Amino acid sequence: MAEPQRAAPAIRSIGIAKRYRVGLFGRREALRGVDLEVQRGELLGLAGPNGSGKSTWMRLVAGVEAQSSGELLVLGGSTAETAVRRGIGFLPEDAPFPKELGARACLELLGALSGMEREEALSRGDALLKRVGLYAEADTSLGKFSRGMLRRFGLAQAWLHSPELILLDEPTAGLDAEGHEVLRGLLSEAREAGTTVCLSSHIPGDFGAGCDRIAVMLRGEIIRSGSPDELLGEPGRWSVEIEGLDEAPVRELTEWLERAGATRSEIRATGRDLSDLYRPPT
Repeated sequence: MAEPQRAAPAIRSIGIAKRYRVGLFGRREALRGVDLEVQRGELLGLAGPNGSGKSTWMRLVAGVEAQSSGELLVLGGSTAETAVRRGIGFLPEDAPFPKELGARACLELLGALSGMEREEALSRGDALLKRVGLYAEADTSLGKFSRGMLRRFGLAQAWLHSPELILLDEPTAGLDAEGHEVLRGLLSEAREAGTTVCLSSHIPGDFGAGCDRIAVMLRGEIIRSGSPDELLGEPGRWSVEIEGLDEAPVRELTEWLERAGATRSEIRATGRDLSDLYRPPT
């Protein structure tokens, strides 16, 4: 009996290069042969310093630009195909949304461009504006939004048409505390739904929890790839989180670790994020 065929990767990037013209005769090579596969349902963290080529690669995958050379397949097809582009949700780093439109009207427009019916776009848009904490500003023009509000709006538009693949380019840049919490929730829901997500950032703290794999880009190339534990872990160093103990037994545990030969043991209270302190007391 024939074995069932494995679904094509959500993204297959083989030898992708991107060159830009500089002046009359110059060329700038932003990508130098990127080999990277992203499996269906995977949450990939694309890490690298500013200028490493992350945003360029994201724009190619989103179909905003075309590669200079190499093979790129997204959701099993070419980004030149309308059906493929409609399967992608994209939050670019610069969030180029029409500032004269209100949040609801802009989502309605973006929904239409993605092939959604008007009623569906309005219903889904209102639900997402509530989800990201912007429903009260639904009719406010985007030009009056703060940077943090614009980033939260950007998350709403990326999820609007329930895409198979979501690309988030530096999503935490300018994101306020409420937005960080929203992003964590949306990523968790995407994982449960089997949605593929690529999240790029130059901030190390944006990776780890939640990412299945991290790919590191430097000077237009992928230089390493692996799980968060493989890339960020340090042999012989462990982190333990404990619930349900008072301070006294925790102190005894610390003393036992030192007797067992631990060169350093540090146990401190944890469990809350800074964003938790921004909520009014109940």
